[in-house]
Amino acid sequence: MTLDYLRLEVRRTLRDVGFMIGGVVMPVVMYLLFTNLGGGADGDWRTASMIGMAAYGAMGSALNTGGGVAEDRSTGWLRQLRITPMSPRQVVAGRALTGAVTVLPAIVAVLAAGGLVNGVRLDAWKWAVIALSLWLGSVPFTLLGLGNGYRLTAQATGVVNMVCNLTLAVVGGLWFPLALFPGWLRSLSSYTPTNRFAQLGTAVADGRAPTLAAVLVLTGWLLLFGSYAVVSYRRTARTA
Repeated sequence: MTLDYLRLEVRRTLRDVGFMIGGVVMPVVMYLLFTNLGGGADGDWRTASMIGMAAYGAMGSALNTGGGVAEDRSTGWLRQLRITPMSPRQVVAGRALTGAVTVLPAIVAVLAAGGLVNGVRLDAWKWAVIALSLWLGSVPFTLLGLGNGYRLTAQATGVVNMVCNLTLAVVGGLWFPLALFPGWLRSLSSYTPTNRFAQLGTAVADGRAPTLAAVLVLTGWLLLFGSYAVVSYRRTARTA
């Protein structure tokens, strides 16, 4: 039953024109603009920007999962699910898995733009491991989106997710090189989930394993956002 619910939610999400434009098309367009305006960019920045924009697209798609949850609450779909044989854990797991599946188009699209349009060249195994690392690393943002969706109204969820997306992207260095940041902002950036998220991919592109610090910071945010999602769901179960 969980798989049936997963298929239903994935189809609903991928048929959403707004999701496809905002979550897939925009990161590709931004990547190509950032790396080709003003005479273009060198190969290292094209690779780093490709990974940063793939991470940005994945984060946006992951957060979008919360928007679907908030809409389900407003239309009564969440209450309908509670009277089905599915347990609350299955419902939450289905939504989390939906987020895990729907981040893939953004990752693949930006990586394809890097290789086919910008001429980024990497070993075949690096492409695969970068995509896998970004896919796994997007889970904390799915949980953040779920927490917002279970706690807030549909309209508020959209606004909060957008603010989270833009703030984390900029401060985490997904759009611009960290070398352009002042020292205090570089220090702050190293503690953000987005900065460490992108480092998973850039480390692989450089031919090395992600640092222990990156794994620990991401794990900490995973636990924090996961707790937030659980608390928000329990609150919804009491009030919806």
